[in-house]
Amino acid sequence: MAKSLDVQTTEAKARELLDNRISSVRKLVASRQALTDLREQIAAAEDDDLKAYRDALSDGWSADELRRLGLDEPDKKRRTRRRPQTQRQSSPSDAASYAEGDPQ
Repeated sequence: MAKSLDVQTTEAKARELLDNRISSVRKLVASRQALTDLREQIAAAEDDDLKAYRDALSDGWSADELRRLGLDEPDKKRRTRRRPQTQRQSSPSDAASYAEGDPQ
């Protein structure tokens, strides 16, 4: 005998599965935002530290004197070299496979 399907029961099960997936994405977004916020705070603190170090030098302290006091020169930020962007040539087969749900 074939098992009968109930639309409401099936829909409720599907929603429960989706809710679990959405919950995990919500947690991930919150975590990523917390990281972004902390990185911004660190960048601001590093800028403040650099300004204070430069102010100390302007006020007559030498780098050597500050070093002897345990106040080393602030870390220098690495400069990032931007690479020229190359545009990827897409072929008609790429577009077809993407449309079929199989991105490469």
